[in-house]
Amino acid sequence: MICPYCSSDNDRVTDSRACEDGRAIRRRRLCNNCKQRFTTYERVEQYALQVIKKHDEMREPFAREKIERGLIRACWKRPISPDQIRELAAQIETDIRGDYDSEVPSTIIGRMVLQRLAKLDQVAYVRFASVYREFTNVEDFVAELDPLRNPKYPPDDEHDSEHQRPE
Repeated sequence: MICPYCSSDNDRVTDSRACEDGRAIRRRRLCNNCKQRFTTYERVEQYALQVIKKHDEMREPFAREKIERGLIRACWKRPISPDQIRELAAQIETDIRGDYDSEVPSTIIGRMVLQRLAKLDQVAYVRFASVYREFTNVEDFVAELDPLRNPKYPPDDEHDSEHQRPE
């Protein structure tokens, strides 16, 4: 493995452990050249899953990192750890790969993120929803907040009824 600090390929593994419910191995490494520590992850290579974009129906390769980036933005300054964000993204990816063979609508991914954030943190949920549902005014925010007070919380995403999960 090439050190991200000095680009040396002389390192050693100091710790290995399973993560993401056994779907990956986290390795702590020590560069023998600069003595810096860094983390790597080993995962099974997955088949190419395409995401169908919401606005133009274009396809792009699925990238869990995009889900993680969206979660990081939604959870900014919230009591949610980076490990919780990674685990949430891993769960979503596992569900998607279990339900879809080659293509998944981006609306399904957004709905899965919203459903999990609703259970995790209401502020993060509203932040993510504001981008996902493209809020344009205060009324959009108020309409999204109303179901949070409802006992049916977390809400289903009735806005994306055109793409339903396969039975």
